[in-house]
Amino acid sequence: MKQYGLLVVAILAEVLGTSALKAANGFRVLGPSVLVVVGYSLSFYCLSLSLRTIPVGVAYAIWSAVGQILVTVIAWYLYRQTLDFAALLGIGIIIVGVTILTLFSNAVPR
Repeated sequence: MKQYGLLVVAILAEVLGTSALKAANGFRVLGPSVLVVVGYSLSFYCLSLSLRTIPVGVAYAIWSAVGQILVTVIAWYLYRQTLDFAALLGIGIIIVGVTILTLFSNAVPR
């Protein structure tokens, strides 16, 4: 289960880095730019450690899907990005896909 904890840290760090990208303004603003670099560095480091036991396809599916959902929610809240029906449907499909993968696939170690 430690590997899934590392995957959670990787997801949160990636979300932090991605969320700071807009505020970094093309790496012209120091504080958010540092958050981008630190967030992505920590994310990839923790993701690489989680791959010791979690299959790469499974880890990447979870990492990218959960990250995308969290970034979308943060962008909606912080940057007032609109979420129409198609966006919400797409997010729902991603959730269903990752749920099927993690609960029913033999690729996921148990």
